Amino acid sequence: MSELAARRRELVVANRILAHENVFDSYGHVSARHPVDPRQFLLAASVSPGQVGEADILLYGEDGEAVGGTTRAQYSERFIHAAIYAQRPDVQAVVHAHTPAVLPFTVAPVPLRPVLHVAAIIGEHIPLWDMHAEFGDTDLLVTAPAHAASLANALGNGRVVLMRGHGFTAAAGSLELAVRVAIYLGINAQAQAAAMALGEVRYLSPGEVAAADARMGSPRATGRVWDNWAQRCGLAKPLPVQA
Repeated sequence: MSELAARRRELVVANRILAHENVFDSYGHVSARHPVDPRQFLLAASVSPGQVGEADILLYGEDGEAVGGTTRAQYSERFIHAAIYAQRPDVQAVVHAHTPAVLPFTVAPVPLRPVLHVAAIIGEHIPLWDMHAEFGDTDLLVTAPAHAASLANALGNGRVVLMRGHGFTAAAGSLELAVRVAIYLGINAQAQAAAMALGEVRYLSPGEVAAADARMGSPRATGRVWDNWAQRCGLAKPLPVQA
């Protein structure tokens, strides 16, 4: 299997995992940078994530347009991915979602911060991007390169940026890590909200975030959870043949 074919397959699995783990519903999208040409990336056509197949994966250029054109309907917010790849050479995958547990933190004056060691990968400080501040009254969708560039600026060098009244965007150095960041962001948001209802919350210290991220953000921490999530959504790797 070629690198491109393997990346395409991994992206299908990522879509199915994020749908099965309730990060995505009928909306949301995940992309991966081209494994050979860093100016291009892979993203599904406008299909509900839980239904994405390999034939749905399209190739996009750095302008956010399908390479060679397409007759398929496309995600209107594909420019999010293009802008982040353009600004962040280190990023290999991008997730945009509207996970319910995260949404309250996009409209309330309470920062979303890591409270769990497995969630240290979301980053110590998570910025909130308010589209209205720069673009006024809109439908809150990131449908133009200027919108996306502003969002990418707000993300900066971090892994997550919240989007007021909308959701979040996550970026990471591998597809597997981007999926984990998106999943544990929701888990952390749920835990933080529940803890706030009980009283004063003790967040991870900056040192704890750095130490936990060094462990949980490494490739060593990826294979086990990825394989488990893939199995749960019915796309596990074939078992080896026993002699």
